[in-house]
Amino acid sequence: MTAADLVGYIAGFCTTISFLPQVLQVWRTRSVADISLGMYSLFVTGIALWLAFGIAIGSWPVIIPNIVTLLLAGSVLVMKLRFTARQPI
Repeated sequence: MTAADLVGYIAGFCTTISFLPQVLQVWRTRSVADISLGMYSLFVTGIALWLAFGIAIGSWPVIIPNIVTLLLAGSVLVMKLRFTARQPI
């Protein structure tokens, strides 16, 4: 592993783990009123593209964090869609 790979893994860990509190908060409270559907839709699309880029160049420090971030941010997006549909108007 190179120093650049190590920096990539640490950066990926930090940016990925930052989504965990949001996922847990939304899951516990079922409150999605303050979650931006547009922001999360664009963000999840961007992460999917970063993942595709990482796969294309064969870079594990790009691939691994983007898989996890896609799962975490994607789960917030899914909860936004599901919990919004259940809220009364």
